[in-house]
Amino acid sequence: MKAASTLAPRLAAAGIPGRIWERDAEIFAGPSPTAERLQSIRHRLGWLEAPDMATTWLDELHAFIWEIREAQLTDVYLLGMGGSSLCAEVFRDVPTARAGGTTLTVLDTTDERAIRHATEGLTPRQSLFIVASKSGSTIEVASLERHFWEQMKAAVGDDAGGHFVAITDPETSLGTLASKRGYRKIFINPEDIGGRYSALSFFGLVPAALLGLELEVIIASAQKMAGRCHANDEMNPGLALGAFMANEALAGRDKLTLLLSPAYEAFGPWIEQLVAESTGKIGRGVLPIVGEPIGRAGDYEHDRAFVVVLSTYAPGLANAIHELQAAGHPVFQIEATPADLGGEFFRWEFATAVAGHALGVNPFDEPNVREAKERTQAQLDARKARGAFRLEPPFDKGQGYSRREHRSEAAPAPPPERRRYVAILDYLPRDPRRADVVAKLRAALRRRARLATTYGIGPRYLHSTGQYHKGGPNTGVFLLMTAVDESATPVPGTEYTFSTLKMAQALGDFEALSAAGREVVHYHLEDPATDYTEALERVLRSFK
Repeated sequence: MKAASTLAPRLAAAGIPGRIWERDAEIFAGPSPTAERLQSIRHRLGWLEAPDMATTWLDELHAFIWEIREAQLTDVYLLGMGGSSLCAEVFRDVPTARAGGTTLTVLDTTDERAIRHATEGLTPRQSLFIVASKSGSTIEVASLERHFWEQMKAAVGDDAGGHFVAITDPETSLGTLASKRGYRKIFINPEDIGGRYSALSFFGLVPAALLGLELEVIIASAQKMAGRCHANDEMNPGLALGAFMANEALAGRDKLTLLLSPAYEAFGPWIEQLVAESTGKIGRGVLPIVGEPIGRAGDYEHDRAFVVVLSTYAPGLANAIHELQAAGHPVFQIEATPADLGGEFFRWEFATAVAGHALGVNPFDEPNVREAKERTQAQLDARKARGAFRLEPPFDKGQGYSRREHRSEAAPAPPPERRRYVAILDYLPRDPRRADVVAKLRAALRRRARLATTYGIGPRYLHSTGQYHKGGPNTGVFLLMTAVDESATPVPGTEYTFSTLKMAQALGDFEALSAAGREVVHYHLEDPATDYTEALERVLRSFK
């Protein structure tokens, strides 16, 4: 925390914590903001009151859980993307006290293999689907809802509505659809809470309740942290963390490397989305490095800052902290038990707001996300009109796979203090074994080229790091990988399959990255199981 000492007092002296609580939009709006921009920012600050607001929902949530248990709906499937799904995964995977025998499967994908696996594993009479979308129109969520609604209608007929729950904002198309179809329950979330700041709203608390977590403990932890974040000094935990992130990024250490105790490993992807999507814009930002194997201190370049979350004593992490600090790397330590989970959600939300102000960005918008969505739709429209995508794989035939690349000549080179990073973007059929291959590649790239790496599964990453890829510093090298799916499941009510949709999303993102002047290589693999390792080895050799 020593590295943040020059920034945190200045932020405190400027009254930034108090101004955040007062919803002072001017500290996020930049020079000469319009009234519309200021109002838009104010309308995204509802997360500040979420811990207190959540106490008013407890009776409703407890009654809902009692009803679900009475109906013996034990197999819960969450259909959501980004902020609507990542917090649920945290609640599911962080080991905390819980009651009941509910299981939770998160489907934030358009991957044929994952969807088929979930479909084949359904026990309809005990299945409950949470359809979660703030906007109510997210294409992945709408497509999954259509698919599983058709499955449930075929299995239980007119009782299908009793197996569905919606979480959405007021007056959305999802809310209208849920009413029409007779969903068991519709949770209307406060519309002034943005998706990636929604962990302590219905988007997080409904899955937490279904998992049997003690909501009172989660909310009390969040309220306690919110109280501490009112302090206008360095004892404010959100201010301290936010100042650390911003101070290091401004000094060229913009790769925020997360080292997490096993109990908090599931927290990493949620932090990744929150920080990357909130800060990665107008050529600035903090890039979270999540899931990278821990290395020796000498393996890391001086573009790194480290946040270590210690839950229980972990000798490996303790040794890593000592080595990193001895080598001069800045390290911010957080001690948190699973019982502190609600508070940690709030700490990071407040810290990200602080960092956004210090970096001069609005942490509550996502200006580059829409382009990838529009290009996806354009790819679908092109395929419908002429039977082919605008970019049609496979490309030039290679040895087992083909490749297309874009290397921007017009985009300015990054300043010398901004080191490159490699982003592996995976649209291949789901295969858990691939994680080991990716981990080895990431460790090798760090060891041989001292490069930071990220790993994103498409289309999930489009709702997470996708904003940073296009809006953050132009320092990324993007390796986008696709393949032909082994099946083709129609999306009811459309002219395309999930496989078509996934390819359109991959190609749309390739176009969006290219348009943003990014260096992007697209590998189309004919046989992912055998070609993946070879493709990554070629990538590794190119960085020697």
